[in-house]
Amino acid sequence: MKPLNILSRWHPRSTLGPGNSTHLGVQPPSLRQAPESTWQRLLFWLLAPAPADVAPPMNRVPAIRVEFMRSVADVDSDEADSLRNRIALARSLRELWHLRTEVFRVVGLAHSQREAEGRLALLNRHFPTRAPRSQFGSL
Repeated sequence: MKPLNILSRWHPRSTLGPGNSTHLGVQPPSLRQAPESTWQRLLFWLLAPAPADVAPPMNRVPAIRVEFMRSVADVDSDEADSLRNRIALARSLRELWHLRTEVFRVVGLAHSQREAEGRLALLNRHFPTRAPRSQFGSL
């Protein structure tokens, strides 16, 4: 008697191999910016008591932009030059979030997928994550 593989249709397997069960999905940052001063934080808390939903303050964007630039610094191509220009012009963390896939593609073409995944993991720490889905969610 053949085993039934009915459940395999509802339980997608990872193509990245074992050990990826703790994968966290990276979400785009909120369009709302966290306040920078104490007074602004108090006012923000009083008017919108969900501070976990906000993006980091705008004063953190330049440092994150530098990390994006470092991730493609050793890639020498027209696409990388264009990407560096787009990174330099990004005004918010949300704009940088949208450039992650381009960083992955440019680094993957110049080096390897493994290298691109490593660099993307360093960039992803600046963005909110959501917990992986429970294995019981498809029951």
